[in-house]
Amino acid sequence: MPLGLILGIGRTFRRKRTSSLDILSSKRAPRDYYKGKNCKSTGFHTRKGGYVVMQEKLPNYVVPDLTDFKLKPYVSQCPTEVKTAEAAESAK
Repeated sequence: MPLGLILGIGRTFRRKRTSSLDILSSKRAPRDYYKGKNCKSTGFHTRKGGYVVMQEKLPNYVVPDLTDFKLKPYVSQCPTEVKTAEAAESAK
């Protein structure tokens, strides 16, 4: 009798796939679950329905001054082969 109980428990554990259980989507979650799009918040909601944007949470991009810079911003899809002194030394 106890052996049948143990085998029955083993069968129930075998049926559940761990790959499908670890993925939580809005179909498998409660009604009010919202997964989102992996975005970070930029502020917070107020009690009266407003939204306050915090400057500390906004992304800050530091771009250097590129005046008189030799290289162009375009990268070709079909680059030509360029021989340099460094490449010639490493090939020897």
